[in-house]
Amino acid sequence: MPRTRNRPGLVLRHGERVGPLELFFDLVFVLAITQCTALMAVDPTWGGIGRGLVVLGLLWWSWVGYAWLTSVVDPEEGGVRLVFFGAMAALLVTSLAVPHAFDEHGVIFVAAYATVRLAHIALFVLASRDDAGLRHSVLGLGLSTAVGAAVLLTGALLDGNARLALWAAALVLDMGGTMVIDASGWLLVPGHFAERHGLIIIVALGESIVAIGVGAGAGLDAGVIAAAVLGIAVACALWWAYFDVAALAAAERLAMIEPVRAQNRLARDAFSYLHLPMVAAIVLIALGLKSTLAHVGDPLSWETASALVGGVSLYLLAHVGFKLRSLQTLSVERLAAALLLLALVPVARQVDALATVAMVVAVLWALLAFESVRYAEARREVRSAEHPHLRDSAG
Repeated sequence: MPRTRNRPGLVLRHGERVGPLELFFDLVFVLAITQCTALMAVDPTWGGIGRGLVVLGLLWWSWVGYAWLTSVVDPEEGGVRLVFFGAMAALLVTSLAVPHAFDEHGVIFVAAYATVRLAHIALFVLASRDDAGLRHSVLGLGLSTAVGAAVLLTGALLDGNARLALWAAALVLDMGGTMVIDASGWLLVPGHFAERHGLIIIVALGESIVAIGVGAGAGLDAGVIAAAVLGIAVACALWWAYFDVAALAAAERLAMIEPVRAQNRLARDAFSYLHLPMVAAIVLIALGLKSTLAHVGDPLSWETASALVGGVSLYLLAHVGFKLRSLQTLSVERLAAALLLLALVPVARQVDALATVAMVVAVLWALLAFESVRYAEARREVRSAEHPHLRDSAG
């Protein structure tokens, strides 16, 4: 399709294909996710997990900004490519600072993070110069970003729980800012936007695979092999739950919905917001799998048991919200499975870690088997793309 040049060196997006540079950018985000898991693994307490989740939320919101940005501009054309390279370098430094973000590297973390966000806002300002609606939304985003960065910097000058509290507040302020910005001003390419979020789920699932490898680093025996195989079964089930039907149906709904304001709100709620608990759940699961592989024959602690079993529950609950918001469908089966897993957390404290992973695998694959039988016809219709209007009823 013909491209529109908004300014010298800046080309507006028209196609829906996710480009190689966007995938390249996401590879740096892989390191960010890995570092968040490492931050939790060093201190697998409730406080350590909370710190890891706050940092993950901040990193996620920076990634979301670029997902919206690349629905407006083509990152592979003109000077935008160079700005993206600079943002990647800043994101890399941010990721490197994560393990010590709550002690000596707090200021470095905030400075690098602010650079990532500044590059994003600057490109958005250029892209919006001839679009009053987009410019209005971008200025609102710039204001909320500036407030969030100021709170982050203030937190970096404090220690302990005070830093954690201010950084959590900054995350809430930054993410909440988009709730009061006029949603009609944003530009969106639905197919590209949905695919970009699907790919980031793949990136996060890759972290769970890495966690298996790290956890098995101490040695390889029958127990470790069994746990690794079960860990892969968990990752495959998480992939199936998202990509088999839900992602396809939600992408179709996003492309079909009108008017622009409603479409942008759906993109914000179902993708920008509700994909965060999915990614956070996968990080928690990775933490649980890493601990399992390291101590196959021992029960998990309350924290790691909650991360593993509760993480899968959180993933399913996020799916319930995702399908309810995008398809107006309540997934009773996934809700029931999520509640069952929560009830099994105390059981996980009493049995070996290997048995805990086996329980999770059993619940996940029983759920998927039931859905595949119960919604077989709707599933075939969604996946064949022969009847897009029936995707709303997919299980």
